[in-house]
Amino acid sequence: MSKDTLPPPLPTFQPTEDDRTWGMVSHLSCFVGSLAGLPFLGPLVVWLMKKDKSEFVADQAREALNFQLAVLVAAVVCAATCIGIGVLPVIAIAAIIYPILGGLEANKGVVYRYPYTIRFISGS
Repeated sequence: MSKDTLPPPLPTFQPTEDDRTWGMVSHLSCFVGSLAGLPFLGPLVVWLMKKDKSEFVADQAREALNFQLAVLVAAVVCAATCIGIGVLPVIAIAAIIYPILGGLEANKGVVYRYPYTIRFISGS
């Protein structure tokens, strides 16, 4: 593999208990946003509130936001094409399972990375 195709290294943080809680909230807030039909809204709000206060929370909220945006793009593409009938349930299941896993890991203070996601918003 060339150097350009390798994923960026995982950042190292020493999150506080409050940071771990907000990291978990950033992943699980997509379920609250889903009530309004906008699952990316929860992670977006957490990211905007905490991005300048905690590197760990900003990283986890950005990761959750990127995943929710990738799910939205995948769902729209699948719904607009014939493959959507078979793939949409898989996307829906992944959109439930991965945020739960992310929330559990963030609550432990572990930097979680979603598989199968596009990094629309990158760290600075």
